[in-house]
Amino acid sequence: MAERRIGGGGAPGRPRGRARYAPPAYARRPRQRLGVGVSVVLVTGLAALGLSAFLGFSALFAPPAHSGAVAAAPEAVPAAAPTDADAGAGPEVLTDNPLYATGAMAEVTCEAPRLDPDDKASMEHFLHEMTDCLDAAWAEQFSGTGMEFEEPERVYWYAAGRSPCGTYPTPGTAAFYCRANKGLYLGVEDIVRNSAESRHPEAYTFLLSHEYAHHVQGEAGILGYFHGARGSEADSGDRDRMTRRSELQANCLGGLFLGAARSSFPIGAAEEEHILVDAELRGDFSADDRTHGSPDNGRLWTAHGMDRGDPAACDTWSAPQGVVE
Repeated sequence: MAERRIGGGGAPGRPRGRARYAPPAYARRPRQRLGVGVSVVLVTGLAALGLSAFLGFSALFAPPAHSGAVAAAPEAVPAAAPTDADAGAGPEVLTDNPLYATGAMAEVTCEAPRLDPDDKASMEHFLHEMTDCLDAAWAEQFSGTGMEFEEPERVYWYAAGRSPCGTYPTPGTAAFYCRANKGLYLGVEDIVRNSAESRHPEAYTFLLSHEYAHHVQGEAGILGYFHGARGSEADSGDRDRMTRRSELQANCLGGLFLGAARSSFPIGAAEEEHILVDAELRGDFSADDRTHGSPDNGRLWTAHGMDRGDPAACDTWSAPQGVVE
């Protein structure tokens, strides 16, 4: 059930007004686009062919996946001890997952309710309505895979609290997913402050669908293996490279849902651009803390998910390094 926590608290305040997009040096390059050849190959859902076409152009209980401030990478919250629930998967769970064989997500009937970001009751209602849509869409996608799918627990907070993954909020963190209790955590007021006071409902839906995608990864066994493999890496750069693949896959899977809800939401050209700009702004803006991918790649994978609509297109684990930097 959803957990509603009423009261004061929340993440430290941030300057109001629109965030300024200033990508770091490594992201200042022409935006990468998926060419026609790439799209044709990826639609087959075959990872190997998808990789060759690409060449043409949270963690479980470690610090969990986050959607943080639009201008800075969020800080991690403390880890929690793993359980047996996600153990036993081999490396094939990343690149040959049953989820990739489910085909395109069916069109989702999900009309976005009216949203006033200044009204916390309106924001909470919006988040719950959209999470209902995500629950239904992903439960249907998992049916027939042989994998169980359980809806995440919702903790949409107003006051500071503690999850199995640590206390919240932490500076720069408005939302995160904690695999320990399958908890989807969002600060009802914090996500507005940390989203430059956005007036666009679709931007908040992208943030929500990204965090929900980490739950999808968990249910598919991806997070369990990712955490173990990441923990075995001695080099921090290698750990960050794995984390970026996980985060960019969440962008793609989140985009997949948004594309499936395009007609009923509705999401037209303007709304899609708002989503993609938000994906850019939630990328890495520090060359020293690169855990979510460059702004360009954050946009690329989100757009790819919206366009292809198939989980097989979201295999970031097989993608070449250039598109997961």
